[in-house]
Amino acid sequence: MGSCIAGKGQEEENYMPNNLGLTLEQSVKYQGRFGQWAWIFHRISGLAVLLFLTVHILDTSFVYFAPPLYEEALKLYKSVPFGIGEIFLMAAVLYHAANGIRVALVDFFPQLTTRQREMWFVVWGVFLITFIPSAYIMGRGILRSMGINI
Repeated sequence: MGSCIAGKGQEEENYMPNNLGLTLEQSVKYQGRFGQWAWIFHRISGLAVLLFLTVHILDTSFVYFAPPLYEEALKLYKSVPFGIGEIFLMAAVLYHAANGIRVALVDFFPQLTTRQREMWFVVWGVFLITFIPSAYIMGRGILRSMGINI
């Protein structure tokens, strides 16, 4: 699982997990409440957006390097599972944006660090107000592609 920092022959107590293992372990153990959960969701949503951007850059390069492959990718992206994935992507982008504003406010106004709970609820309020209509519109499009009209 992790990498051993200590040399061979040293005791087990010198074993240290790798950074990802340590991050996951500590995020479960640490009881930082709202600030902790905001950080975890921010990290997950940021990684999801990064994954999407990486795939998007790769598939867009197919236009030039492999046009038939690009056409196949477009067909795949019009499928229902990818439509549902786009809804999750929208959720990640909206949460990451709303929480990013919270982070910036705390950076500019350090006295807000004592208001993490209230700010986290505002982030979720903004997220839900923006996500629900977006998910409805996107979900309606997916259902229409399946022949179901709402």
